[in-house]
Order: sequence, then C-alpha cells, then structure tokens
Amino acid sequence: MPLSAKSLLRKFLIWKYKHISELQFIYILSILVGFLAGMGTVVLKNLTHYIRLLFELDFFNNYQNSLYFIFPIIGLLLVYTIKQIWLKKHIGHGISSTLYAISKLSGIIPRYNIYAALITAPLTTGFGGSVGLQGPAVSVGSALGSNAARLFHMNTKTRMLLIGCAAAGAMASMFKAPIAAIIFAVEIFSLDIAFASLVPLLLASVSAVVTSYMFLGTDVLLRFELTDKFEVNDILFYIVLGLVTGIASVYFSKVFFGITNFFKQFESRAKRLLIGGIAIGSMLYFIPPLYGEGYGIMNNLLKGDHLSAIGTTPFSLDLSNIWIVIALLLGIAIFKAIAMTTTFGAGGVGGVFIPTLVMGSALGNAFAKIINNIGLGFQVSESNFTLIGMTGLMAGVLHAPLTAIFLIAEITGGYELFVPLMIVSTISFAMTKYYVSHSIYTLRLAQRGELMTHDKDQNVLMVLDIDKVIETNFIILKPEMKLGDILKKAVAKSSRNHFPVVNDNHEFLGVIRLDDVRHIMFNSHLYDKVDASNLMHADADIIVYEENSMNDIMDKFKSSGAWNLPVIKHGKYYGYISKSKLLTAYRQQLINFTK
Repeated sequence: MPLSAKSLLRKFLIWKYKHISELQFIYILSILVGFLAGMGTVVLKNLTHYIRLLFELDFFNNYQNSLYFIFPIIGLLLVYTIKQIWLKKHIGHGISSTLYAISKLSGIIPRYNIYAALITAPLTTGFGGSVGLQGPAVSVGSALGSNAARLFHMNTKTRMLLIGCAAAGAMASMFKAPIAAIIFAVEIFSLDIAFASLVPLLLASVSAVVTSYMFLGTDVLLRFELTDKFEVNDILFYIVLGLVTGIASVYFSKVFFGITNFFKQFESRAKRLLIGGIAIGSMLYFIPPLYGEGYGIMNNLLKGDHLSAIGTTPFSLDLSNIWIVIALLLGIAIFKAIAMTTTFGAGGVGGVFIPTLVMGSALGNAFAKIINNIGLGFQVSESNFTLIGMTGLMAGVLHAPLTAIFLIAEITGGYELFVPLMIVSTISFAMTKYYVSHSIYTLRLAQRGELMTHDKDQNVLMVLDIDKVIETNFIILKPEMKLGDILKKAVAKSSRNHFPVVNDNHEFLGVIRLDDVRHIMFNSHLYDKVDASNLMHADADIIVYEENSMNDIMDKFKSSGAWNLPVIKHGKYYGYISKSKLLTAYRQQLINFTK
C-alpha cells in the first residue's frame, strides 16, 4: 500500500475509533462486503456469459457436437496455463477452502483468492466444464470479506463474521434469494445465530441482492412461477422421492470422493488434464446437456419442455417415446456427478452447488414422468416434482436441508410447497447422513479434525494453535548419562521436574521425573553406577504433532490422567504440552469466542 494510502487509512481509523462504535462499524462493513460479494458474483456470471456468447456464432453451430468434445479441453488447458505460469498457487474448492480458513487460519484468506477464481471459473464453465459458479462466487466474496476485515484491523471473530456475510452475499446475488442466503451462511459455515451476527448477515444479503438488481435487472437464473398447488394425495410419492433423492445423494457423494481419489494418484497435473479432458469431452459429446452449469436443463424442465432440456444428441432417438426421454433424463442425472468431479480432477475450477440442482431437477422430473406414464392412473405435477427433486439432492449432498427448503421456496415466489419440501429434504438428509457422515464440503476437514461446527467447545479447541502451547525449554538427557551428570547438568539447572530422554537420532525413548531420582540423589556411591537408561520409563501417552488434533490431545490428558505429555514431530522429540497451559489457552480462546 502506498505511503499516502497508509496515512489516509491511519487517519480514518483514528477518526473511526472516536466517532463510530465497533458494532456500527461492523454494520457498515457488512453492507460493504455484501456489495463486494454481489459485484464479484455479477462479474463471474457476466464473464461466463460472454465466453458462451462467442460459441453461439453461426460458425460454431455447424460443428456443435464436435466442439462439445474440444471446448472443455481448451478451457482446462487455459486454466492449467494460468495456474502454472501466472498464479503458481493452488486454487481449492471455494467453500471447502473457506471453511478451512475459518477453522485453521483464523479467517485469513490470501488476496490472490479474490481474482484467482474470478478468472479461472468462467474459463472452466464458459468452455463447457460441467461445474457451477456458486463455489467460486463464495470464494471470491469470502476473500474480499477477509481482506476488508484485515484492512480495517478487525478482530478474528469479526473477520469470520464478515466471511459469513460475504458467503450470504454471494448466494443472495446468485439466486436473488436473501433469506435462503442467510440460512446458507449459518448452516454451512456454522455461524452463531445470535442477534449480533444476524443483523450483519441481513445487511450483507440485502446489499448483495440490490447490487445484483442494479447490474442484472430482474433477470434470475431460475425462472419459475408456481402454478400447481400441493396435493395431499401426493404425499406418498413425495416420501418415495425423498428416498430416491437420498440414494442419489449417497451416489453423488461416493462418486465425488471416488473420482477425486482416482485423480490424486497422478502427481503430474498435465497427466490429470489429459485424462480428465478426454473423459469430459467424451461425456459431453454423447450427452450434450452436461455442457456447462446446466441452468438450461433446469429452466426447460420447469417449463415442461423436456425436448429443449435434452437438446440434440448424436443418436437417432425417437424422443416422442416418453420412456426414452425418461432414460435420457436419468442418464443426465447419473453422469452429471461424474462429469462434474472429472472436471475438478482435470484441474478445472468451479462449484458443486449448481450441478447438485441440475441432477436433482432431472431426477425429480423423470420420477414424475414415471408416475404419470406407468399406467396406474396417477397424475402429478412434473414441475413441482422437478423443484422438490432439486431440494432433495441439495439437502442430501450438501447436508443443508434448511438451505434447500428456503431456496426453492423463495425462488418459486411462495411457500405452497413447504410441506413436500420439508418431507423430501428431511428424508434425503437423514438417509445421506447415515451413509455419508459429512458433506462434500466438509468430509476431508472433518477427517483431519479441522471442521468448524455449532459445538462451541469443539470450535474453541480447533482454533487453538498447537505451536503456542508446546514448551521446548526442557533439558534433554541421553540414555548413557550417569546419575551424577543428570543431577549436575539437569536437575540442578532446571526448574522443571521431568526430563525427556532421547537417542542420537533425537527419537524419544522415555522420561525421568524428579520423583524417580529423589530417593537416590544424595547417594554419591550411585553417581557413576546408575545411568539414565536405568531410571527412565515410558510416559503416560504421546502426542503426534501431525496426527492429533486439539480435541485428541484433550482426550489424551483425560484418559491418561497426566499433567504433561511429550510431543513427537516427524518421528523426533519436539517438546511437551502441559495440561495447565492448554487449559489456560482454552479459557482465553473461549473468552474471545463469547465476546
């Protein structure tokens, strides 16, 4: 930052401290962050739109099917080049990376995240990558929120709140659904829903929606006005749909983790690009509706135009046969998860949110068509089941049932379908939760003990920095040291009452406590006869730096009854953690959380 800018910022901060309360300034920042998140989303949508416009020229229309194979590979190649040559940094999945920053980095998000996804996501999606823009929008907004908080010297708790505001703003701007956006921020980012945090979320959400209206007008991504009311007679079908979307959500999650693990075995990014690019191109050639985000599929199905949703396929199929249409819709639902994850594996940048909705819409519509054409005299609303299918997949895959309910209710302009929304989302979420403990966003974080939840005690432990509670000022003994040397060089010079014993490779062998030598320390006849290997013993437990979370460490203290435990880092002795220091750090962090 130039000197003059720093000077102006310093003067502003001094003026702020004198004239604006902390709470008032948080409200102002939440409006600013909402505006910035809204702008980021608008830019993402427009860049993607303009890239797609290039491919709607008459020249490209003549080779449409062939280009479905080529374009995604070109887009992935451009993203690969930008990552390798310009950014030279990793771009993670937007929401997962933001959750990690909240739980382990005190909400500090690097500045490059502001523009990284802003450039690479439109290239991935605009060229046909089968991913969404919601994740990148959250990534851009969260980076803006984090850096705005750092610029104005806000504390950690406020920084995390502003990240939540940015996430709500991105969601509100994308779908023009401010209420669902607030619930999304609370449900996905585990924000405290106290009044102090609710008002900034409201302000950010409204600010983002207004920004979206200013630059995009009344245009919305999902255009639908509810015409068919909820029929009580359809409840049984909605229960079955809940089960179907639950199974589909488990499938979606398993496919995501399976394909992700498959690509991880290739260390070369170029090899991932080659394998993934060919796989995506092949899928898009045979199933063109998988191209891009998939809003066309959802909107056409909601309008009842399944022919436009399916589009032109390279096969000569009789689309007047409804069972062929149903089979194609189920194919879209099945392969959307595969195409999306393959895009990620090949190096593309995008989100999971929109593909989830696409899969749900195709599945819900196909389910309704089966009911209407099975020959048993039933007739249900295909548009309603399309919407409810989206809810079921969102609730299951994202583990966000409340977001799913309110998003679909809000974009339909009413709450006529509230009962079936609740039925399907609850069943789908419960079933998926049973088989897949965490969502796509959070499973890896949860496995590493890095996931922020609504459990405040667990969150406090998670954000504690292990390096700040490790003490390294212990006098180290070697196993061959004699008792006399131990007393002279260690006991006499240390205020500690225990001494780690390590070998020449600095591997931890055991510990000698003051109580272990107290009864012989004045017996000079033993000074040259007894060495450390005779006196040392195993400690009550061992903390592995790379593996044990703070929650694990607290459990070790509880189960062992010890007051001090050794820390092993990369197989070597590193230091000790004392229970008293850990509890002191915990209490201080708890105070910060509850301020």
